[in-house]
Amino acid sequence: MIGGIEKQMNIIKILQYVFLGVIQGFTEPIPISSSGHLLILKKLFNFKMLNDINFEIVANFGSFIAICFLYRKEIVKIISDFFKFIKTKKDDYKENYKYAWLIVLGTIPAGIFGLLFKDTIDTLSNNVKLVGLALLITALALFLIKDAKGKKDKNEISIIDSIIIGIFQIAALFPGISRSGATIVGAMNRDLKKNVAVNYSFMLYLPISLATMILGIKDLINTVNISNLIVAYIFAMIASAIVTYFSAKWFINIIKKGKLGYFSIYCLIVGILVILFL
Repeated sequence: MIGGIEKQMNIIKILQYVFLGVIQGFTEPIPISSSGHLLILKKLFNFKMLNDINFEIVANFGSFIAICFLYRKEIVKIISDFFKFIKTKKDDYKENYKYAWLIVLGTIPAGIFGLLFKDTIDTLSNNVKLVGLALLITALALFLIKDAKGKKDKNEISIIDSIIIGIFQIAALFPGISRSGATIVGAMNRDLKKNVAVNYSFMLYLPISLATMILGIKDLINTVNISNLIVAYIFAMIASAIVTYFSAKWFINIIKKGKLGYFSIYCLIVGILVILFL
């Protein structure tokens, strides 16, 4: 009898983790803030596992795998051309050599800020009212750039562009500010074409996500009774990966159609509801 109850509770826990993995996967690529939505769910349903930092690590890793798979050909080409240019100095490889450095450069501002102000960010991460306010800011930012066309192609991104977009990414360290939304807004403000902006945004996600995972591995390994959660973690990671892949593809199509305004309206509505009722 007791064994049956424990088994049922384990299944419920796994389903809860899978549900949260789905939420993480859906919200990570689109400009509505995955961290903000997970905090909203925590307040609404009292999901105790959202106090589990390891969940964030494994779910984020699922999203990382999905974006890597989605952009696998471009990633391989960038890395290959980077080393080929170092070896041969041929102009054929110069564009991706430069692009690789621009990805690194665009990652640095958020990386430095995150390390310097980690404690402050962690303190703010449980303030659901702040999430509501951040969603309103996101709504305004997306509304202001929803009709922007952009002229710059991939080979026209400058060092200044990458630094400024990287500075915009700092905002995403705070709960409720979408990372993809912040970087795309930054990119559109620098006159990048929409497809170039979204691709660069996803490229900037990869090193940040990888660094988060590496920094969290020690905590994951040292977790007490991790064996009791390993199955739930795996299912959450798989759910996050699958949903992130399809959510990212959907978002790319939305960008191509110029429908960013929908996300602005969504963030406005959710932000108001959070401020009023949570």
